[in-house]
Amino acid sequence: MPFRKAIEPHVLALFRMVVGLLFAVHGVSSLFGVPAVITGTVPPGTRPGWYAAVIQLIGGGLVVLGAGTRVAALICSGSMAYAYFTVHQPQALWPIQNNGDLSALYAWAFLLLVVTGPGAWSVEGLFDRSRYGRNLAARHAERKDTGRNDARRDGADVA
Repeated sequence: MPFRKAIEPHVLALFRMVVGLLFAVHGVSSLFGVPAVITGTVPPGTRPGWYAAVIQLIGGGLVVLGAGTRVAALICSGSMAYAYFTVHQPQALWPIQNNGDLSALYAWAFLLLVVTGPGAWSVEGLFDRSRYGRNLAARHAERKDTGRNDARRDGADVA
């Protein structure tokens, strides 16, 4: 189990980055027509397609970076749930029948990120001193204290 605990935040970070990148590419494709256009670009300001594409681009980018991950993932998840229930579900009950499996998967993947957070390698981790900086400082202090205690037990004078 120690190995699993050690790699868990890194695997979660890779999951976050892949899901966010794939989602952002959908937004880029819908807004700008690159790298590929399947259904054509969305005209600016049209509802709900253009707004969904903006959410895909900005939300996906924030999730990739791990900046505001929980909020961005919540908005992305809601966007995909909305897409599923308004566009796909009226056509048929099951996602395999209504071509809504991608929307459903994105909705659940982003919901997972809302619950778990960004994992390792995130912008949030750089600025969240309460979670990362203090723990590192506390561990460093513990090491120093342990060294002093060992020296005192051995009868050595420690300044």
